[in-house]
Amino acid sequence: MSLNRFGERVTSGEELASIVGTPSAIAVKKELKSLDEHMRRFIAHAPFVVISTHAIDGRCDASPRGDAPGFVQVVDDRMLLIPDRPGNRRMDSHRNILETGRIGLLFLVPGFGETLRVNGRAAIIRDEEWLTPLSAQSKRPLLAVAVEVEECYLQCAKALLRSQLWEPHDRPALENLPSAAEMLCDQVQLPEYDIAKMQTLLDGAYKNNLY
Repeated sequence: MSLNRFGERVTSGEELASIVGTPSAIAVKKELKSLDEHMRRFIAHAPFVVISTHAIDGRCDASPRGDAPGFVQVVDDRMLLIPDRPGNRRMDSHRNILETGRIGLLFLVPGFGETLRVNGRAAIIRDEEWLTPLSAQSKRPLLAVAVEVEECYLQCAKALLRSQLWEPHDRPALENLPSAAEMLCDQVQLPEYDIAKMQTLLDGAYKNNLY
């Protein structure tokens, strides 16, 4: 089934504005072209960022990145460096950056309602003098993503308030959610991996390959 199943799709900016309304003066003026002191301090407190990229054919990707607060280095008010820690080597974000050179970032600080959005140009770098200060656990990253800021602004807290993301609550019941090992076994269909072997593989990766 395609999107054609929906008979009343919004197809223009004018139609969208007629339904939702137009942004306030604050919503428009809060967008800056460079990082101010508040944004720099926000990034210094952020242990988590979502990287959004797209390929030249339009395929999109959103990928989480996390480490100790401030792991994303603010070089100056127009430049950020995101160290590349070990992952699954798919390199979806990196390949998209190679194709389009564009990136969007969403920074989160635990306990803080607002998030920080940063959009701009991106490049993959391997300069040793820039990578060495990004080391963690005595390991220098092989690569980093350099981000040239073009627009940045605080996103309001409504989404986090609705989700109660930072509110104390009991852990959700997970009995109806299969483990990651179960999901992967069903998805990859590799005969050499049963659930136990897949779980051992995951446990080893999480224990030994974070840096």
